[in-house]
Amino acid sequence: MIGQIKSGKTSLVNALIGRTALLPADVNPWTSVVTSLHLHPDAPAFKETASFQFFDENEWDRLVSGGGRIGELASRAGADDELEKIKAQAADMREKSRKRLGQKFELLLGQRRDYGYVDQDLIERYVCLGEDHDDDEPTSHDEQGRFADVTKAADLSIQRSGLPIRLCLRDTPGVNDTFMMREQITIRALRDSRICVVALSAHQALSSTDLALIRLITHVKSRDVIIFVNRIDELSDPKTQVPQIEASIAETLARHKGPEEAKVIFGSALWAGHVLDGRLSDLPPASKDSLLAWSESTDLERLYGDVPLRDPDKQAWILSGVPALQRAISMRIAESLAKATLQRIASSALNLTSAVEARNRISERETGVPGRDELDGAEAQRRFDDILSSQTQKIRDSFDAILAEFSDRMDRVQASFLERATASLIVHLETQGDTTPWTYDPTGLRMLLGSSHKVLVRKSKATFEAATQEVAAELGQLYQRSFGLQPDDMTIAQPRAPQASAPVSLGRTIALDLNGSWWKRWWFHRRGYKAYAANFHDLIKTETDPFVSELRDDLAQEIRTTALEAFDAFLAEQRSVFTSLNEMAQTNPDRLQAKVAEMATGDHAALLKKTMNTLREYAK
Repeated sequence: MIGQIKSGKTSLVNALIGRTALLPADVNPWTSVVTSLHLHPDAPAFKETASFQFFDENEWDRLVSGGGRIGELASRAGADDELEKIKAQAADMREKSRKRLGQKFELLLGQRRDYGYVDQDLIERYVCLGEDHDDDEPTSHDEQGRFADVTKAADLSIQRSGLPIRLCLRDTPGVNDTFMMREQITIRALRDSRICVVALSAHQALSSTDLALIRLITHVKSRDVIIFVNRIDELSDPKTQVPQIEASIAETLARHKGPEEAKVIFGSALWAGHVLDGRLSDLPPASKDSLLAWSESTDLERLYGDVPLRDPDKQAWILSGVPALQRAISMRIAESLAKATLQRIASSALNLTSAVEARNRISERETGVPGRDELDGAEAQRRFDDILSSQTQKIRDSFDAILAEFSDRMDRVQASFLERATASLIVHLETQGDTTPWTYDPTGLRMLLGSSHKVLVRKSKATFEAATQEVAAELGQLYQRSFGLQPDDMTIAQPRAPQASAPVSLGRTIALDLNGSWWKRWWFHRRGYKAYAANFHDLIKTETDPFVSELRDDLAQEIRTTALEAFDAFLAEQRSVFTSLNEMAQTNPDRLQAKVAEMATGDHAALLKKTMNTLREYAK
């Protein structure tokens, strides 16, 4: 869950999980806490827990000493006034933290606190700032927001009835703040998530000023983005205003190359919360009027039958948009992660059942079958080991080559961008002089880096598929020679290539995205065209190095690691199959006859055939 500050993200999360008072719905803008809700299905022995991780010393020093990302920008740009202002704000934050935490403040950094329960008071203590206190005022361990300044992340494990599987919902702070702490934390949370729900306020919708937000979701696949326009309860005429807001969002996304065809849902977490609490009658008058107007513009009977018309609570619940959001999330889980999971399970199960069928063929075979003597057990084992060893080395070498090529491409893209931008700067200086600040759009750099990432993903997938196909072909031939099987006797289903994480780090803010006074300060501190060009080149290279490095060193390595782990798991599965078949082939005739009799009981053969046919369909 990402979005604008004051868009109602937290209230929306509370409504989604059906606990309206769990998370503080009015988190102070100073906080930078990602709260992960780990939702568990019903289990008799389940116990709710909470865990809070504090910033480590390096992260805290970077914030309070250097002023975070903005401080780094101002420092490189030579904007001393801006830097001092930011440092003063950071120092004030540090002093407030000391007042709350006392002399043991530094001892908390890098630590984690775990609790065997979850309640609102506990959560508020770590994620929501409280009031400031004088030095001589006694403090209580239960003060609201006591640890909020130094809390980096919160993990809450709770139980929700009706869930078929475990889910994780991450509530993130707004992305726009002085130090850019939230942006970096939100990027990490978004990168580790499979679905992105963008919460907007109906009054703010999505404007050109939300470029940081648009940049973050641009690099997520459209089908994995859901936009929830919250707080329509504050609209005076939702029937007229909602279509206008929707058109404005579409236009803004198109203009700034945002995700196409992202689903947009309108609703109100306030309405949902009042329904869940049984307080629908307590809605403010203006909100009641808006609810009535929205209901008149929605054909509930056509969509849901006449049930909502006879039950005001159900009607308000539907109109809140929360059920539609739940359905949208569920559909995306079913269409992406769940489908991939079913395919992986089916492929693995197909290999296991295929091995069972092959064991049947071996056990039914008479001793001395022609072809069996081509390879004895020891030779078959040696060749099997050679195949796995050579294929393992081959895929690792292939990925090393892919990553080396990707790294070179990253360097070329960055160098080309810096060359073009510097050339543009020189042209500006030659035609307009140095009295007017020059700007340059970094969208082109992001697009080229994003394209390079797509090439990396495509090549990695092709390499994985080729490697597993080659293993399947070589092992298939080995199974035939070793165990006297026919090609149709043994099916080797190949796993799908793992899905790569979206390159959301490309959305991080860089110097060229900003137009603050520090940029003008940088501009007017230069002396001579060569100084402009050289200083600009160094400034932007330093700015773009981090996310180029993250793509090259983090995301690319993650793609390699997950692919190799999936490949190794496939080989381990085949090793188990081969060992089982080899043992069966070595079994003496008397034991073989006993196994045949055991396997022939009941409808084993028919059930096995039906199972394999079903698994083949799922594995496709």
